[in-house]
Amino acid sequence: MSSVGIRVLGIDPGLTRCGVGVVEGSAGRPMSLVHVGVVRTPADLDVARRLLLLSEGIEEAIATHRPEAVAIERVFAQHNVRTVMGTAQASGVAMAIAARHGLGVHLHTPSEVKAAVTGNGRADKAQVGQMVTRILRLAEAPKPADAADALAIAICHVWRGGAQQRLAAALARSGR
Repeated sequence: MSSVGIRVLGIDPGLTRCGVGVVEGSAGRPMSLVHVGVVRTPADLDVARRLLLLSEGIEEAIATHRPEAVAIERVFAQHNVRTVMGTAQASGVAMAIAARHGLGVHLHTPSEVKAAVTGNGRADKAQVGQMVTRILRLAEAPKPADAADALAIAICHVWRGGAQQRLAAALARSGR
C-alpha cells in the first residue's frame, strides 16, 4: 500500500460495455482518480472474441495503472438471462486476469456499492454518478454510467475493504 492508501481497479462487468476505474486512497482521506474508461465490444462479434477484447482491455488497465487490488461488482440475478450470462462471463474474465497478476479479487454487491458511495443502498445511477463526482472532486460525472459505476466499486472497496481486512486481521490475532 502506498503512502496515500491503496490503488484499486474497479470493474463494472459487462459484455458490451465494461467499466474500468482506478482510484487511490484510504478511509477518511481524500480519494484520487487515477483512470476511468470503458472497454467496449461490438455486439456482432461472437462471444469468445468479445471476451478476448475485454481481457485485453483489463490487462492494459492493470499493466498501465498497477492496482494493488481488483474490486468487481458481484453479478446478481436479472430477468434477462442473456444479459446476466454476458455479465457473468465478463466478471469471470476479470477475476481470472486479476488472479493471474496475483491481485486480490473482491466482490461487492450493487446495493453495497450504492450504500458505501451514497449512503442509500437503493440509490439510482444519477445519484451514484453525482457522489462519485463529489468524492473524486471531478468537474463532471464520468460518462457513460458504466464508467462512474466502476469508480463507485473501487471507492466502495477502498472504504469497506480496508475495514473488512482490519477486522479479519484482528480476529486472527485474537484466535477466533
